[in-house]
Amino acid sequence: MGAAEEKIMDMTATTTVRKPASELYAYWRRLDNLPTFMAHLDEVRTMDARRSHWKASAPFDRTVEWDAEITDETPGERIGWRSVGETDVPNSGTVWFAQAPDRVSTEVHVLLVYDIPGGDLGKAVATYFGDEPRQMLDDDLRRFKQVMETGEVVRSDGAPWGKHARKEFPQRPAQPLSADELAKGAGE
Repeated sequence: MGAAEEKIMDMTATTTVRKPASELYAYWRRLDNLPTFMAHLDEVRTMDARRSHWKASAPFDRTVEWDAEITDETPGERIGWRSVGETDVPNSGTVWFAQAPDRVSTEVHVLLVYDIPGGDLGKAVATYFGDEPRQMLDDDLRRFKQVMETGEVVRSDGAPWGKHARKEFPQRPAQPLSADELAKGAGE
């Protein structure tokens, strides 16, 4: 299988979170927090200041694991990483945090790059991602925003158990804002 059979998949997504960049950066930098909002991640374990071990769900009830290292970091602003060593799906990414025009919120920008190999696993991964990998990343960022702004992933009454097929995050049903929450939102 030559390099011509590999497929580079890069994805970008952006969201705005009503929190300061320093707080968002600190949460993201604790890599073991990532599975709280990234549906495909089962576990991220920190090995040292720059290296970590990742475990993710894959097609057909398989699990893929890899080690990663931080390659670029500006505290409070940016984190870049890449997989290292043997992995079925080489990947890299960058997340950066920039002040939003309202000067209260933070824009969160994510770039992920996957090097999908040929062969059966590569085909399975490509099928698993299908035409919706960007939607998956958008959903992850939506959940990140929810966790950071409300402390949990929220759902509507119409889908109280999330997407059963993916066994995504159990969430509480949506509820009206309290008087305090309404006042806080209107006052800022």
